[in-house]
Formats: sequence, structure tokens, C-alpha cells
Amino acid sequence: MKKTNVKKIMFFTALMAGVFVFVNCGSKKEVASGNALGTELILPCSDEEFSSDMTYFRGTGMAEGTNLASTRRRANLDANAALAASVNRTIKSVTDRYSQDITVGDVNEYSERFEDLTRSVVNQSLNNVATVCSKTFERDGRYSVYVAVEVAKDELMNNISSRISRDERLRLDYDKMKFENIFNEEMEKLSNERP
Repeated sequence: MKKTNVKKIMFFTALMAGVFVFVNCGSKKEVASGNALGTELILPCSDEEFSSDMTYFRGTGMAEGTNLASTRRRANLDANAALAASVNRTIKSVTDRYSQDITVGDVNEYSERFEDLTRSVVNQSLNNVATVCSKTFERDGRYSVYVAVEVAKDELMNNISSRISRDERLRLDYDKMKFENIFNEEMEKLSNERP
């Protein structure tokens, strides 16, 4: 076989392998022939595995651009913002429900202190998120970055309990078991919101 033909075959094989890898990384799923909605996209780092569940709060993000570093940074910011929104919404529900169930003198003051403390713990915990998925694609000089991040529910709950135990006024009326039960119920609701 001629050297040029071997090179062409090798080039064609490498090209086909590259196309196969690219197509399989970000795939599309036909919903139905002639569907008015179009083609459903299956995005990396975004399936059910990367949704919040009973154990972890998770957030996903995506960005596109021509500068890889800035595109990664924006995808991470997007994922962290989604995670923070999920955590804050859940913690707000937990503190509201928990505050309604307590019997202290000034419920409003207790509720405010409790909410401030939990917000502080949440902000601190969101600095310790783990990246559980990160995929980067390049096409025609443009980058697409997909990211999923998570923080453990137990870590967050333990940090809140630890901080409450150090606050003399909150500690007096803190019922850890009641708080954990409400927290777990809210996590179950969040888990049921999964796609």
C-alpha cells in the first residue's frame, strides 16, 4: 500500500474517532418524530446524578466563551450560585418551620438570631464545596464548560449545631432532634424536585 493511502486511512480513522467522542460527550435525544418542541439536549454534569438528594446539596453550571480560563470561572460561578440558592432556600424553610415550633419569650428575636447564625454557617460552608463533575469542550475556537458542585448535608447540619451550642441564648431553646427532623423533611422535598 502506498504511504499516502496509509496516511489518508489513519487521518480518516482519527477524524472519525474524534467525531465519535465529540458526539457522545454532549448528546441529543429525539423526543418524537415531528415533535414541535424540537430535540431534547442531554447536557454533561446535569443529569439526575448531579441533582440534590437526601445526602448532598448540588448545583450545576455552564458557560461558553473564547477564553478558557474565564469560561471555566463563569461555569464555576454559575454552579456555585445554583448551589447557594438551593441551600439558602432550604435553610430558610427549615429555620422558618423550626422557629414556629419553639416556645420562647421573644420568638422574633430568637428567630432573627437563629436565621443570622444559620446564614453565617451556610456562607462559610459554601466556601468548602467539592467539584463532582467538570467537562470542557472546544469547537471552532469556542469553549463550553459544564460543572457540578456539592456540599454534604450532614456537614452543614453539624456546623449549624456546633455554632448554636456556642451561642448561650440560642442553646437554651435549641432542640437538635427537632431541627434535624425538619432539616431531613426539607431535604426530602428538595430530593423529590429532581428532574
